[in-house]
Amino acid sequence: MRDRIIDELGNLPRSRFLVYLMGPYEAFDVERALENADPDSIPDSVDFGTLVGSDHDLARDEAALDLLLDVRDRLRTDAGVNAFLAIDIDVALEELDAASQSIAFAEASNAVVYVVPAVGDNLGVGIEVGSVLEALFDGETSAHHRERVAFVHESGVRSAMIAAVRDRWEARIYAYEDRDELERQIRLFVRDLIRKERTGELPTLEE
Repeated sequence: MRDRIIDELGNLPRSRFLVYLMGPYEAFDVERALENADPDSIPDSVDFGTLVGSDHDLARDEAALDLLLDVRDRLRTDAGVNAFLAIDIDVALEELDAASQSIAFAEASNAVVYVVPAVGDNLGVGIEVGSVLEALFDGETSAHHRERVAFVHESGVRSAMIAAVRDRWEARIYAYEDRDELERQIRLFVRDLIRKERTGELPTLEE
């Protein structure tokens, strides 16, 4: 999957350093994910009753997607890493369902960053957090994968899901006030991972 993603994204100064960005935008197939997700992998705090079946506010969806696209583009431009969203990679749902795609993209990536702004529907994020982290932290590779995951939420977002991420998986959690701070936090996180790979503190993902 790594080579497939890199081939689709193109050449950058650090083309083989993949940063998978995830967040609440409508392109994530919530219904399909609910059908395929392991119930035990979804944090108990996700409030499905208030989210499933609710009408999407198009402006809010667009704002959340715009934020992720901006972060992606600035990481590619400023840090030279191959940041991407799931919608950037052409994998048909007939080949892999949405939840399985997220797991495959995360396993192939040097960094996995969840962005949770105050706008948008966080149900998809809650499902992905549970299913992806359960997959990443299961088995012998869990130690170095734990170092590669960050959960960045807008200040003021209060969710038991965030507490579950911290308590159950010990993932890194950061808060941000505005878009500039969000992008700075992620750049610092990515820079730290690049340094750790360079010094051998973390293994590279190359064969």
